[in-house]
Amino acid sequence: MVVVNAKLLDQVLAGKELLIRVYQAAESDTELQTLWFMSNVMAVNRLKYNDHGPIHAKIAAGAALYLYNLLRLNGLESTLVKDGVIENEEYAWLIPLLGGLLHDIGNSIHRDMHEKLGALLAKPILDRLLDVIIDDERTKVKIRQEVMHAVHCTSSDVECLTIEAGCVKVGDGLDMAEGRARVPYKLGGITIHSISALSIDRVEIQPSDKRPIRINVYMNEKAGLFQVDNVLMPKLKTTPLRDYVEVYVIVGDTYLKSYP
Repeated sequence: MVVVNAKLLDQVLAGKELLIRVYQAAESDTELQTLWFMSNVMAVNRLKYNDHGPIHAKIAAGAALYLYNLLRLNGLESTLVKDGVIENEEYAWLIPLLGGLLHDIGNSIHRDMHEKLGALLAKPILDRLLDVIIDDERTKVKIRQEVMHAVHCTSSDVECLTIEAGCVKVGDGLDMAEGRARVPYKLGGITIHSISALSIDRVEIQPSDKRPIRINVYMNEKAGLFQVDNVLMPKLKTTPLRDYVEVYVIVGDTYLKSYP
């Protein structure tokens, strides 16, 4: 069992040299760092919306990688390998990592259509980051397009076509605990998004006997159901993960609701 928070990414990266090299390159990429900053200028400062900057990006990436690990441990084959996109399975892990890190950079332009904008903005950044670890030009282009697919598919109304992209989309939806709403709430952004996020104490991911993945959402009042019903579940239902995940909502010591 893990708690979805900013520490999770370091935990899942431990011992994965290829992913660590790419993550370090991302951490030092000036354009990416600036797009994260501008995403929060647009989303938090101007729209009074939830955090969409570097902390959220790292939480989403950590959750995506953990979800992907649970699926692989349960025998699910990489979609990229199955479809003949790559032969080296290690490269498939780049999609949840980089998709998670880059999925919200479109907010640096505007919240409207940010997933589509973000997929296009990601191209030059991905070209640089993948140069660090991959020499073959065709392989780099294939991986780049899969990450761009993952970014585009984080939109609730777009169907994910790979389990790797699905992990990014669900990982994004799992960052809904109170810390994400704290800044816009203080800035005066008192909306259902901020109030419901403040109602959620923590989110946990763990293996399950029924399905490969169980998600527990702990909240202090029912307002947090908005995040689950209107953010997480629409994302989950448009991914290949919908048949592999169960979600439980817990208020205090009471199981309030479960999905499916």
